[in-house]
Amino acid sequence: MPDVPLRGLYAITPSDSLLPRLSALVSSALAGGVRYIQYRNKFAPAPLKRAQAAELLRLCRAADARLIVNDDLWLAIEIGADGAHLGKEDGDVRTARQALGPHRILDVSCYNDMGRAETAAAEGADYIGVGSVFASATKPEATRASLEFLSEVKRKLHLPVAAIGGITLKNAGEVIAAGADMVAVITDLFDAMNIQERAAAYQRLFD
Repeated sequence: MPDVPLRGLYAITPSDSLLPRLSALVSSALAGGVRYIQYRNKFAPAPLKRAQAAELLRLCRAADARLIVNDDLWLAIEIGADGAHLGKEDGDVRTARQALGPHRILDVSCYNDMGRAETAAAEGADYIGVGSVFASATKPEATRASLEFLSEVKRKLHLPVAAIGGITLKNAGEVIAAGADMVAVITDLFDAMNIQERAAAYQRLFD
């Protein structure tokens, strides 16, 4: 299991092609107290993805934070990241658990599907992703999952739950009240005028 509690703001990176800019964004989030970063870039070619992921891992190590790689299990293993995120099309949970070993983190999205959540829990997921809990500008076509469903997943599976989708500082409190251990945020964090202050404000919601 993770050596840092799965709780708080889960910062998911924007798909930025410029490594120095992405590094600066993530550095600001880490300065605000974020302890979990998910590297997500759907459009970068493989060499850029590897370079970005390796640089973010260096930043996370310096800040005693953890880096999770989105949708690329083998990149996570190659660079020595702290874990991997699996979506619906990203492979078998049991295989990923075996490949990662017992000490790396496996994050599995279940959307609004209790059956998938139960299977993920049984096959070794460390936490379950639920969402989109609100309409998302990043993924407007995303499947919606109610806060009631989030509460049910938390109650039935006894695993940490990460909520994602349309979360802002204004609505994060109700997501946490519904049982979310982590809130995954892209736009409301990285588009903020002061990313460090915004990250710290999210973290205070968990205190």
